Amino acid sequence: MAGGAIIGHGDPIAPVILGVTTILAFAIIGRVAARKLKQPTVLGELLMGILLGNLAWYLKVDLFILLREGPRVFELVQHTLAGASIDTVAVTLFGQDTGPEIARIITGPHGGEVMQVAHAVDIFSRYGVIFMLFMVGLQTNLEQMRRVGADSARVALIGVALPLALGFAAVWMLRPALPFSSIIFVAATLGATSLGITARVLEELDYSTSREGRIILGAAVYDDILGLIILAVVSGIVLSGSVDVSEIVKVILISSLFLAAAIVFGPAIVRFSAYVMKRLDLVEAKMFTSYLFVMVLAWMANLAGLATIIGAFAAGVVLSDSFFEKRNHSDRRRVVTIRELIMPLEVILVPIFFILIGMQVKVETFMSAPVATLAAGLLVAAVIGKLASGLGARRPVSKLIVGIGMTPRGEVGLVFAAIGRTLGVIDDSMFAALVLMIIVTTLGAPAWLKISITRQARARRARRAGG
Repeated sequence: MAGGAIIGHGDPIAPVILGVTTILAFAIIGRVAARKLKQPTVLGELLMGILLGNLAWYLKVDLFILLREGPRVFELVQHTLAGASIDTVAVTLFGQDTGPEIARIITGPHGGEVMQVAHAVDIFSRYGVIFMLFMVGLQTNLEQMRRVGADSARVALIGVALPLALGFAAVWMLRPALPFSSIIFVAATLGATSLGITARVLEELDYSTSREGRIILGAAVYDDILGLIILAVVSGIVLSGSVDVSEIVKVILISSLFLAAAIVFGPAIVRFSAYVMKRLDLVEAKMFTSYLFVMVLAWMANLAGLATIIGAFAAGVVLSDSFFEKRNHSDRRRVVTIRELIMPLEVILVPIFFILIGMQVKVETFMSAPVATLAAGLLVAAVIGKLASGLGARRPVSKLIVGIGMTPRGEVGLVFAAIGRTLGVIDDSMFAALVLMIIVTTLGAPAWLKISITRQARARRARRAGG
């Protein structure tokens, strides 16, 4: 490293290999530490990213300084290609403290190389988000949703609407000068629920098949669907620059029709693909079909004006090993599921996304009292809103456990925050406040859920013993 830059000799892709591998190595350290402490792996990767990004700033590591600023770095390049002064644009985009440093890196002797690596890392992270939402979709069980449909739907509706309303009120009161688009995007992030984190806790405690467990998992799926539609709506508001009721209705219709069309017509497309690939090895057929399907739907979602992750989620909902059922029975080897085939891609790419999100959290922003207050306000709104969602469960179940199960934000909340930052509606202080809220709910909710479920089990045993 010279001046913090990654220097490559010979193969032009060598710096990319080194940069991506370095980031992945730090992600692995974070993941191992989280597992050792029995915490969600996303938390370890996120915290490692925060440590890495802020340490790299003080050590002046060029690549990590660029990654710390997120997608705005690539916006800077676009402005300069249009003829603008790089020094002027850098100060405008990043401020007087950071702008000159960014301009120095890009115009330096290794600027092109560092930008190449930063761009590659950004692309890998975006692939990671696509595969992450695809895996969330794979966990979606439509039949299970129908069985606990009414309770789960009510819980999800409250769990999305109330945090959104409370979040909007909190941001509006604490940061009244913010534009409407920024306030609504931050509020929308509060409506997300982490299906993966909640499902893991329920499985650990053998609670997934309980009435509360089924309602929570069903509601989390509804929550994901509603959240993605809301994401499409608020993104549309941001891009249009105004609140147009007809435009909102249009986005909701497009999102709903896209998901419905994927669910209705997707199976036929997958079956046709499986038939075309019947001469291939079963593993190859599953892998190619899954990869092509998720990428095509992600691209089509973007074509329809929606986020690519909506297409990825829809692909996960549609795809099933049952489409290959005949070949599953005829193949004498152990059948490998779609989830097992795609998981290696997710395991490699998703941690890069979480590391990048963590790197973009600037610790110095927490030194500001308004930011700390905003983070506290968002946390209160996020927790109260999700706890109240348990009231939507009318069956004789623990409404508190249902509410706690809906509280973790985890990976889905981070995706929302990242998209808001990419669109330019979430600044450094809001981003830091959101990530802090996500960290606290991701760290606290699983522990709280375990305690509540254990207490419920003890109380039931005591009642049986007393009866």
